[in-house]
Amino acid sequence: MDKFTVRGGTPLRGEVSVTGAKNSVLPLMAAALLPESGTSVIRNVPDLADVHTMARVLMHLGARVNFDTHNGVLEVNASGVDKIEAPYDLVRKMRASFLVMGPLLARFGEARVSLPGGCSLGQRPVHLHLRGFERMGTQFSEDHGYIHGRSDGLRGQAVYFDRPSHTGTENIMIGASLAKGTTTVVNAACDPEVDDVACFLNNMGARITGSGTTQVRIEGVSSLRAAEIEVMPDRLEAGTYLLAGAITGGDVRVNECVPAHLELVLEKLSEMGCELTSTTASVRVKGPERLRATDMTTYPYPGFPTDLQAAYMALCCMAHGVSHVRETVFEDRFTHVMELTRLGASIKVAGDEASIRGVPELSGASVMASDIRAGAGLVVAALAAQNTTEVLRIYHIDRGYMQMEQRLSALGADIQRVDVETGKRVEKPRFP
Repeated sequence: MDKFTVRGGTPLRGEVSVTGAKNSVLPLMAAALLPESGTSVIRNVPDLADVHTMARVLMHLGARVNFDTHNGVLEVNASGVDKIEAPYDLVRKMRASFLVMGPLLARFGEARVSLPGGCSLGQRPVHLHLRGFERMGTQFSEDHGYIHGRSDGLRGQAVYFDRPSHTGTENIMIGASLAKGTTTVVNAACDPEVDDVACFLNNMGARITGSGTTQVRIEGVSSLRAAEIEVMPDRLEAGTYLLAGAITGGDVRVNECVPAHLELVLEKLSEMGCELTSTTASVRVKGPERLRATDMTTYPYPGFPTDLQAAYMALCCMAHGVSHVRETVFEDRFTHVMELTRLGASIKVAGDEASIRGVPELSGASVMASDIRAGAGLVVAALAAQNTTEVLRIYHIDRGYMQMEQRLSALGADIQRVDVETGKRVEKPRFP
């Protein structure tokens, strides 16, 4: 395994361009299973561990997948798909693998998909998917860690979510594209990545309206054709680099992003004393000498993204005053708190809220990433900490950030990827 060594305390300066959105690419790849002939083309695809994992899932099902990592072009031909089971060995690596449930049910009327690693029936997020497909005529059973769904053909229905579900909305939308009749998703997720998936499906010949709103309407069609799409910019990657620039008191411009996707993030940066300049496709942040404490609550889009909560908390750790961060989207999303305290942060957690008393400086230590976004938050904190920080288990970060260390190095950060066992520098991520 690799680790990052980060010598902090240097203001980041310069420009960085973001890649395509991981949270768009993965459901787009699942949607590419729907056409029974032809090759779908997805452009602006980042070279990430999760993309390679999803490609292996599709190939296991019988699809032909070609990923030109140099040009960011991924091709999927699903004409040879002849399996309906997505095995645990692959699905355990990321929850997004469960997105193959929709296209398999739509094409074959049957799907057997492993429960994602660490997840059980009735807990988030898969129960929302299953409840929706049950309303559309699917019967589910659970055996040996697998969810087995069967139907005589999906039928359009009104599907209600208790709360917006990003992947749930996408899974239902993908499956409903080939259902008989019209499906309406009520309290749908409004994330721009959902709109990206709807655009791709419509390019295939689907009839979807209302994507990006709380009510999505899908009129089922009898067949779909292969299509092309260019993936939207990754708003979470853009937000991470903006937060990194702010915490170091730097001057960073993030290019090829959509500022409108980050409205609340930019508002919070402004409240913390940052100077912001935006165009239609870039944001420039200038961090103050010391950040100001600010309260924040995560919420489904267009609220503050839960996936940037850890990086935002890193800023609060060094802000003047006391900040309060409330997490309303996911349980157990404070796993990074203990690691931040190892760097000298002062944080108290009570239920779904963390109180952070800012300290003048953080100090380097060994910390461990527990998931993609927690890992990114630890890197952001390490960039501002004195001395050297080791960030372990960065394979989590490689799932969602393409060559993070190279992009940060281009901004002046002293960060290296190092082999844990040999201590030697590693030039690029090594995907399993």
